[in-house]
Amino acid sequence: MDHEDRFVSIEIKLAQQEDLVDELNKTIYRQERRIDQLEAMVTKMAEHVRTLRDAGQAPLNEPPPHY
Repeated sequence: MDHEDRFVSIEIKLAQQEDLVDELNKTIYRQERRIDQLEAMVTKMAEHVRTLRDAGQAPLNEPPPHY
């Protein structure tokens, strides 16, 4: 393998790694957005439970119907 082939091989590997890093960044970004959505849902649900509790309508502690 001469120097030119080695250089081309290194360039190909570098391009593949750049693509991989880009895909990983996109995945992390999507996961961060989803985590933010889930945190907002949990906050909203906690506020709803507090509102029900404060109004004297505590959630029922009944087993689910499949029990």
